[in-house]
Amino acid sequence: MLSLRILDLFIALLYLSGAISFLVGLIYSRKKIQDVSVSLTLTGFVLHSVDLGLKYALGLGEVLTQSQFYISLLAWTFLLMFLLLWWRLKLKFLSLIAAPLALLIFTWSLAISPATLPVPGLLQGLWFGLHIGSLFVSIALMAMAFGAGLAYVHLDRKIKSKSRLGNVARDLPSLSTFDRANHWAVLIGFPLFTLGTLAGFIWAAFTWRTIFTWDPKEIFTVGIWFVFAWLFHKRATGGWKGKKPAQLAILIFVLSLISFVGINFFTETHHSLRP
Repeated sequence: MLSLRILDLFIALLYLSGAISFLVGLIYSRKKIQDVSVSLTLTGFVLHSVDLGLKYALGLGEVLTQSQFYISLLAWTFLLMFLLLWWRLKLKFLSLIAAPLALLIFTWSLAISPATLPVPGLLQGLWFGLHIGSLFVSIALMAMAFGAGLAYVHLDRKIKSKSRLGNVARDLPSLSTFDRANHWAVLIGFPLFTLGTLAGFIWAAFTWRTIFTWDPKEIFTVGIWFVFAWLFHKRATGGWKGKKPAQLAILIFVLSLISFVGINFFTETHHSLRP
């Protein structure tokens, strides 16, 4: 529908405005511009929520078989996790990661053709929903850990080298704040990643009559799980803090992007999102 298309473009414009204005506010140390940026992003998020609801209602559930809807939902989840961390930790800086990522993924969802996904019946669909929902929230949390990790590594390098801090570095929160965001993302994200992965294997048992098919996506996901499990263990029981967990969080998110984009779209798998 034309009206939904216009709404989509308006949401993309709000995300773009939010991303650019926050960067400008950060470079020139203008907190009011940063606040406007967050407001623009929040408005885009609200309209994005309406957009997803309308597409589901008008599609009578058929959108649940289209990759476009799920990619748009992933972009929405990124913003949801950013807003929760912003509310809880006052980490407005993460808008610099959340808004551009949401913009890229949302516009990507508008550009691709509506490839059909093999969504199973009701019972399997419950596991499918748990699989998708848990993994999306986990990936969104790791996106925030990715942003916090990059900021931590950058600020830590500046401090240790005793380099002059520019406007951007001076306006950054403390290292402990970024470390706390990383800590939260890992402690919540790993159980969700585990839940989503297990739900995916159960769904596979219903759909393909086997839990593990040696599909490239499955192999890559198990590899990510082991890296994630190591970080979770060190964070939860070892009191691991600082630069190393920040770097590992960056790696996990990069691997997650490779899995979602590279394998889903450029490899022949059960999870292929190509039309």
